[in-house]
Amino acid sequence: MSGVDDEPGSGRPGTGTGSPDGWGRLWTPHRMAYVKGEGKPTGSAPEDGCPFCRAPGLDDPDGLVVARGKSAFVVLNLYPYNSGHLLVCPYRHVSDYTALDADETAEVAALTQAGIHALTAAYRPHGFNVGLNLGTVAGAGIAAHLHQHIVPRWGGDTNFMPAIGQTRILPEMLERTRETLAEHWPGT
Repeated sequence: MSGVDDEPGSGRPGTGTGSPDGWGRLWTPHRMAYVKGEGKPTGSAPEDGCPFCRAPGLDDPDGLVVARGKSAFVVLNLYPYNSGHLLVCPYRHVSDYTALDADETAEVAALTQAGIHALTAAYRPHGFNVGLNLGTVAGAGIAAHLHQHIVPRWGGDTNFMPAIGQTRILPEMLERTRETLAEHWPGT
């Protein structure tokens, strides 16, 4: 793999910054915000910086909101597993799926179906992972505000980068993905 530190045209590490060690580098400085926990809630209350409470108050492009319903909305995952990774969230700050009322439950389901339709029309994935992680121990990064994942999958999309390098390769910027999915949203 070629990286910024490679000596151009030589196929071997250059002298760039630091000592050459035979490793290529894929620099992702934008990930430092995630590593440092920037934008993560400081507690479990809505006023503790919940991004799912904050996003609906922003313009759609700024909040990465793809679609809005009466009791729930769809937003892009800021740290996606794959391009097009959507989150369906109730507006109400609630952590337990069983705490949703009938209207919220129905709208989360309807927005999930619409998200699958939009992703299929825009990107033609071969399959989807759809689900909820309820509680931190279950893998919820933000456990205090319920959110359902819709992760598009393509045959062959698992390669050595996430498996060995713990790095995701995303071919499109989030802003463009939001625009594309909003354009393909059913009923728009």
